[in-house]
Amino acid sequence: MDVLIDVFVGLHIIGIASLLGGFLVQMKAMGAGTARMVPAMLHGALTMLVTGVLLVGFNEMNDAMVNNVKVGVKLVVLVAILGLVYVKRDEERVPKGVFGAVGLLTVLNIFIAVLWH
Repeated sequence: MDVLIDVFVGLHIIGIASLLGGFLVQMKAMGAGTARMVPAMLHGALTMLVTGVLLVGFNEMNDAMVNNVKVGVKLVVLVAILGLVYVKRDEERVPKGVFGAVGLLTVLNIFIAVLWH
């Protein structure tokens, strides 16, 4: 079970890298007001959702301690990210505030994962 958990942690990290990478690639365009939600951002967020839910399940099956409050907060942040990215995915230009919110929420989710023990 530990190997399976480790594989899904790696996939979860790949998802956050895709979401954050898609945001960082568009930062220059955000300054010009031409940023858009690239497919990598949506796919990364969906990967995070699926792998995160599976990780909680795998850890529960493995009798590991799961901080349900932390998981709940991360889930709420991720659902907000997914909502913004999904709704704006077909627009050619996304408002700076909306695009910046996705980046800020993504970074917030990373810091919650790393700093909340």
